[in-house]
Amino acid sequence: MTEATAKNAESFADHALERYLGNTIRELRLKHGLTIAEVSDQTGISRGMLSKIENAQTATSLETLAKLTGALGVSLSTLFRNYNIPEGGAQLVKQGAGMEVVRRGTKRGHTYHLLAYDQGPTKLFEPFLITMDDASEVFPTFEHPGTEFIHMLEGKIEYRHGQSTYALEPGDSLTFRGDIPHGPEKLIELPIRFLAIIYYLPSVE
Repeated sequence: MTEATAKNAESFADHALERYLGNTIRELRLKHGLTIAEVSDQTGISRGMLSKIENAQTATSLETLAKLTGALGVSLSTLFRNYNIPEGGAQLVKQGAGMEVVRRGTKRGHTYHLLAYDQGPTKLFEPFLITMDDASEVFPTFEHPGTEFIHMLEGKIEYRHGQSTYALEPGDSLTFRGDIPHGPEKLIELPIRFLAIIYYLPSVE
């Protein structure tokens, strides 16, 4: 980066801060129903200066900002709270909108809804909402890489992991290695719903 480019980037960042502060101060002033004249009287800052600050036409000192935040009833940290926040990239899956997937050996009455997907080239985890409502179904055992976490939401189930079985009811959680054979052993109280989150260890290159 050349010196001129660096100066331009710095100037752009400074002006972005001035715009943010101006907009935020104006919003707070209007929220409290105050005029520029009233804020000027409370802070001793001229109306012309306040107008320039709100319109991002001038830089301002921390001392001036402290006076303004005092008049507007907020702290300096609150004033800067929403500045330069990284752009979000959250993935929302609405109720009932999870992608239904089929796992080996599962049949009708046993559904998996994947609650997050398209996580990039390296799959780190898979969260499923699992529903079971057929007591006559014979369940396969599963084996997969990573660690699995189960949290019961509804119903009661006997769940096998290796040579051990665990009675799970709403509020119970179970964490185990995925490479050891595991799966539902007995459906005790229907319908059954639980969250299953599989965490995959990053590959070592």
